[in-house]
Amino acid sequence: MTITSTAITVLRAGALTTIQDWPGRIGYWKVGVPPSGPMDDLSFRLANIAVGNPASAAGLEVTMAGPALRFDDTAVVAVTGAPAPVTIDGKPVPQWVPLTVDAGSVLDVGAVGSLGMRVYVAVAGGIDAEEYLGSRSTFTMGRFGGKDGRRLEDGDRLSTTSLPEVRTRRRILFDEQPAFSNAWQLGVTVGPHGAPEFFTPEDIDDLFATAYEVHFNSDRTGVRLIGPQPRWARTDGGEAGLHPSNIHDNAYSVGALDFTGDTPILLGPDGPSLGGFVCPVTVASAERWKLGQLKPGDTVRFVAVRSEHAASPQQVGLGRRATFTSVLSTGGDEDNGILGTSSTADGDTAVTYRRSGDDNILVEYGDMRLDLALRARVHALSERIEAEKPRGLIDLTPGIRSLQVKADPDVWSQQQMLEWLRECESQLPAAQDLVVPSRTVHLPLSWDDPATREAIERYMLGVRSDAPWCPWNIEFIRRMNGLGSVDDVYRTVFDASYLVLGLGDVYLGAPVAVPLDPRHRLITTKYNPARTWTPENAVGIGGAYLCIYGMEGPGGYQFVGRTTQVWNHRHPLPAPGFDPEHPWLLRFFDQIRWYPVSAEELLDMRADVAAGRGESTRITDGTFSLAEHQRFLDANADDIVVTREAMEIARAEERRRWSLQGEFAVRGDDTVEGKVA
Repeated sequence: MTITSTAITVLRAGALTTIQDWPGRIGYWKVGVPPSGPMDDLSFRLANIAVGNPASAAGLEVTMAGPALRFDDTAVVAVTGAPAPVTIDGKPVPQWVPLTVDAGSVLDVGAVGSLGMRVYVAVAGGIDAEEYLGSRSTFTMGRFGGKDGRRLEDGDRLSTTSLPEVRTRRRILFDEQPAFSNAWQLGVTVGPHGAPEFFTPEDIDDLFATAYEVHFNSDRTGVRLIGPQPRWARTDGGEAGLHPSNIHDNAYSVGALDFTGDTPILLGPDGPSLGGFVCPVTVASAERWKLGQLKPGDTVRFVAVRSEHAASPQQVGLGRRATFTSVLSTGGDEDNGILGTSSTADGDTAVTYRRSGDDNILVEYGDMRLDLALRARVHALSERIEAEKPRGLIDLTPGIRSLQVKADPDVWSQQQMLEWLRECESQLPAAQDLVVPSRTVHLPLSWDDPATREAIERYMLGVRSDAPWCPWNIEFIRRMNGLGSVDDVYRTVFDASYLVLGLGDVYLGAPVAVPLDPRHRLITTKYNPARTWTPENAVGIGGAYLCIYGMEGPGGYQFVGRTTQVWNHRHPLPAPGFDPEHPWLLRFFDQIRWYPVSAEELLDMRADVAAGRGESTRITDGTFSLAEHQRFLDANADDIVVTREAMEIARAEERRRWSLQGEFAVRGDDTVEGKVA
């Protein structure tokens, strides 16, 4: 049977209603495109089951207060998720059952009560929307998917597709419905970053003993939590940044508990794919539906589970164990998140295999330092895995010195993944042999752009006014690196050639890049806590790395200016430099060179890029040879050492000032809460 299409009028859109599908936008994690999809995938999938839809059919995700929808033709719907009043033409109807809505009738979903945060609406046939990168899911910050890349608005017109009905419509049984609470337990696996490397054993004890409170400043990108500040096992993050939470950028997992400075955040389905903060535990894949139902004021306790005992994320029935309010566990893995260790075939480099949830392994090379040879190893491993494309492989996401391998845990157990990855690593050539395509991409930079100044002012007004990097990030960069003036910062940035090591550092093709010449590597710390707003295409430095923000959103890098677009936001004609086949501008191992423009010139250039014209970006082809780069380092070794030592002395002095000012002191919960507001 084929479902006939029907038109739907949005009479009232509700607080935040978007079109989503499951499993979302898969396969683009490495370029900073999150999966999106339903934040509570379990309730969403049960709604589709109720109306007989395929699992992938698009439906509506409702946050806090629901929509009123008028149907032009008779349709079958189901409403699941958090308890909320539901009516058809004013008459109360139940959730979790297929409902017939007659032509001209209105389905009304009211406000969520005391339990849960999100409601889901499925319509037989599925909601129609244009596919973008393989999914209909809405990613509002990226402005794509769903209804014009945005939340629904009053007066919108929707329609259903004409999908074949794949199963019988049925009521969702009580034993299949997820349990809701205000005091949640989350089953987590240990890792990737545990004790005693990053956190103290006492920190980990606190993590499992604390009832964290959900902060009001939470959304689909991440759920902020209020709890004790870690003691930390390190004094700082070295080249990755001054705060002990800082690490060289690596891939994140959805559900990772990400410490952005001292603030713990559970990363959601719209969260970043790459970043430079530690994550001590990761929510098991079958437990991540709960992230969508955490509301401000709820409490969260973490319960350690063994990765091999985690429930299957494919399950929607009793096997998911979602009907229990408590997590059934006999204890977690006792390996501090490290699945195993080995070394490269030449014996020169250590290899660490870290657990990142029950569906990812983070393969990490060498010591915690910036070394392009380690990035070469990552590239070689990624190419080796990509060539074979084993069944169950979902994503490969390179970081600075790591590669995250994501696979379907129902196809590949973590132990099987580990053994196969070790075999792949043993077959790799020497890193020094790496020669890769490397374009030089010349981009405009508006130094100390007014938009970045506005972001700092917003941060000081709404988040934190006493931060050492305020009120001027560039002066902070100068001070941290012992330079004589801000003009020296300017010259260093414009003299540098930045090698792109990762994409998607803060979404949508945003590069994480490092100067090829170590004398140009200005090192800073990241904002603590992070900014809540960053202008699109702001340029910043965090640790030793430079990033261009692909879109508006949160962020923590220290600003130096702003440039043109690195992501084509669905403009009809891609601007010169963009590949028509994909929307991201930059590629791994590109080299970024800056040329100066005024703020006014930049606005004109940005308008040109949006219109598919202009020549603000100039690209020349070339190659990058690790052996040639090493010869450059050897030839300039003495001067590099002198420059780096002077910078380290300045950072030590900055660290001393921070200590005197109490920046490293353990603060109470009230202070932590105030700083993330």
